[in-house]
Order: sequence, then structure tokens, then C-alpha cells
Amino acid sequence: MSGRGRGRKYLILSVILLAIFITGGYFFYPTIGKQGTNQKFRTVKVDRGEISSVVTATGTINPVTTVLVGSQVSGTIKALHADFNSRVKEGQVIAQIDPAIFDAQVEQGRANVLSAQANLLNAQANLKNGQANLSKAEIAIVDAKRTLERNQDLIERKVIAQATLDTAQTNYETAIAQREVAKAQLESARSQVESSKAQVEQVKAGLKVAETNLRYTTIRSPVNGIVISRNVDVGQTVAASLQAPTLFTIAKDLTQMQVDTNVSEADIGQIGKGQDATFTVDAYPDRTFRGKVLEIRNAPITIQNVVTYDVVVQVDNIDLKLKPGMTANVSVMIQHREDVLKIPNAALRFRPESAKMENPVEKKKEPSSPEKGRAVLERLKSELNLTADQQSKMDMILQSSRAEFQEIREKSKPEEASLRIRALIRQKIWGILTEEQRKKWSEMAQAQQMERGRPARVWVLSQESKAIPVQIVIGVTDGTFSEVMTGDLRDGSEVIVEEISNKKGTAKTATPMPLTRGLR
Repeated sequence: MSGRGRGRKYLILSVILLAIFITGGYFFYPTIGKQGTNQKFRTVKVDRGEISSVVTATGTINPVTTVLVGSQVSGTIKALHADFNSRVKEGQVIAQIDPAIFDAQVEQGRANVLSAQANLLNAQANLKNGQANLSKAEIAIVDAKRTLERNQDLIERKVIAQATLDTAQTNYETAIAQREVAKAQLESARSQVESSKAQVEQVKAGLKVAETNLRYTTIRSPVNGIVISRNVDVGQTVAASLQAPTLFTIAKDLTQMQVDTNVSEADIGQIGKGQDATFTVDAYPDRTFRGKVLEIRNAPITIQNVVTYDVVVQVDNIDLKLKPGMTANVSVMIQHREDVLKIPNAALRFRPESAKMENPVEKKKEPSSPEKGRAVLERLKSELNLTADQQSKMDMILQSSRAEFQEIREKSKPEEASLRIRALIRQKIWGILTEEQRKKWSEMAQAQQMERGRPARVWVLSQESKAIPVQIVIGVTDGTFSEVMTGDLRDGSEVIVEEISNKKGTAKTATPMPLTRGLR
């Protein structure tokens, strides 16, 4: 009995202890879950350094001046005096077309000239003969007139018969007719002389064409340079009936090259003449080449609704490492800052979970994007001194582009939309500005880019290891780090870039089951 009673007493005690554990676990497990939440933050120290803002693009390396050497006559290539990579000088013979046919044409032209000159001499002789005949006719008229007058005196004195007077009258009239014939023949001889002179000039011109074609059979280099392409071989026939075929491609100077890059319309507003640029090529991945922006071409290049512009970067190629046609990955330096406070962009994107669950704080009312745009345009009109006609055209362009601007605002983030709209405005208005106004606008854009900053917020750890916000203004960014222009941060401060939550339990899943399993 005592053993059975002692067992019953242990059973009751076990049930009481189990009930206490279950009740305690039910009430204290949520608190344990909350306290067991181990929130950790990954932080990065803020330090000083240099930041560069660049615009990247791809392009092709080309010689500054490329000359296509062709043939203006058709024929068979008789000899080649230049090949790939040959250095040539201006006037040097680089190819020869078979000149046999053209030699024959020159000889034929010379024979035609001699024949035309002989015809001219014959015409000139006929002219002299005509002049002599005219003189003879004039003399005959004088003689016939004198005879007629004598016979008239004699007929009055009745010394001669009337028939003699009539004969003298007829002879006089015949002499006058002969003079008219002589005049006509003289004019014909003069016309024949002029025609023969024209024929001589014509055949001389034909001879000159034949001689020119003969000279064209000798292909000479028009510039000093290097042959980068040869498109014909000896024995090949070239036909120049429709257009001059290209025989050689000569680069005038490979020590000076240029990179033709395709810069998107969103970035073209930041590019300016004279900016520094760097690029790499696949042939020398460990080497960085340097150049300067030489030209920004206004002609748009549209491929699959993507608009780009050709930005020409000039580069020295003294060692001839760069070859025409290489693909270059170009970075144009927009801004550069040294010894500035910089933070990683990951810190700008970070927002703790607790802040996401809170109601957003009501912000101060700021001007809408259209209001900001109107203010910028008014300032633009004033700074550029636009004429009334330019302002009218500008208003019409912007009025017709409102739907396009609205579509950009709806489909893009605010900052990206602002950049795209500014680039689009620049593209549309650029054509109505003078060269001086364009230069001033570019200077204004660069100055604004240097001064403009944008507000941002980062999070730091308090003494209680809680995430608290810090308001800052950031400037230049290179895509990885951003410049801190103003704000309550200093060198060595730590900013949060990531939140790592390692929860051991939650209130929602709090149940006594784990304790029960443990007791079992």
C-alpha cells in the first residue's frame, strides 16, 4: 500500500509539473520568440577617395582619313606595284591597266587632228580663191561700166549701132551678177574655214580624252599613307561603265586614329567636345588607351527604335597597335572628384523591414514635374537669348511632344525620366539654335551637372543597435559609389547595406508543442 501510495503521489506531482511547464510555455513563448529574434545588419565604413562619372559606349576604330582609290577606265590589270600594308607616297604608281587599246585611241586621235588640219588648209585656200574671184568680178564690172558709158556717148552721136550699146549693157549687168556669185562663194568659203577650225578643235578634244584615258591606265596614289586593302589581282578585268571600282583603300595616317562611338540619346546631353575618354580593345585587354572627344555629330542613328549619336574620339596611335575596324569599349569622363566622402550605392538602396511597415511620413509638397519643366524652359529662353521666332518654334516643338514626355514619365523612374526628357528636349531643340547658343547650352549643362545634387537617405546603427535614418545629399556617382556632398556622415562612419534576419522563433508560431516534445 505504501508503494502504491508513493507511486500515486509521484504521478500527481508529475501532472502538476507538466501543467506548470505547459502553462508557462504558453504565456512566455511569444516573449522568448521576440527576444530570440536576432536581427543583424551588415555595415560598410564610409571613407574618402576619388569618384568618376562616365558614359560608356561601344565603337569602331577607324583612320582619320581613308581614301578609296578606283579606276576611271575599264580594262585588264597588267601589273600591281602595291600590296597590303605597303607604304605609298603621293603620285607613286601602284597599279597598271593594259594600255594597248588606249594607245591605239591616242594614235587615231592624232591622225584625226592631222586630217582636220588638212581640211582647214583646203578651206582657207578656197577662201583665198573666192576673194580673188570677187576682185576679178569687181574689175569686170568697172570695165563693163566704162564700155557702156562710152557706147552711150557714141550712140548719141550716131556713130555706133544700137546693137552695140545693148551688148555693152548686157555685159555690164552680167558683170554685176558675177560679182554677187563671187560674194556668195566667198561667204561659203569663209563658213567652210570656220567649220574646219571647229572640226580641228573637236578632234583635238578627242585626242585629249584619249590621252587622259591613257594616263588613267596608270593608277597612282593620291596621298601619303598605308594600303589597308587591295581588291584586285593581276589579270583581273575592271569595269568602270557605271561607277569607279575600288582597287585599293589607303589610310592617310595610321598614327592618328578615331573611334566612332554610338552614344544613346539619354547620355548624349552629358557629352561635350574636349572631354577625356578612355577605351579598351579585345586585342590588348590589359591596356587602356586615352583620347579626347573631337566631334559630336547631330545626325541620329536609329536601329530598332533605339536612337544613338556618333561621338568621335581622337586618339594617338604612334606605336600602330590599334588597327582599323577594332571594337572599342569607350568610357567618356563626365566628372571627376578626388578626396571626397563616398558611400556604396547599396546603402542608398537599403531600407530596413521596420521602416517598410511604418506609414510613410507626409512629405512637403514640391513642384510637379511639368512645373519644374516650365521653369527650366523659361530659364533656358532667358539664358540663351532666344529670338521671338526661336521661342515660337520651341513652344511648338514642346507642344507637339507633350504626349511623348508623359509616356516617359509613366514608364520610367523619376530620375531616369528626368534625364530622358532633358535629352529628348535637347535633341528636338538643337536644330533651331545657332552655333553660339549650342555652345552656351552645353556649358550650362556641364555647370549644372557639377553643382546639382540630389537628396537621399541612408541608415546607420544607433548605440542601441537600431537602424536610424540619416538625410544626405549625393553628387557624382560611378554606379558603385556616390559622393556625399552634405549630411551627418564623416570619414569612418558605418552605413547599413543589408539586413540579415536570423529568427529563432515568432509569436505567430508560438505553441507549447516544442516543450511537450522536449518533456517527452
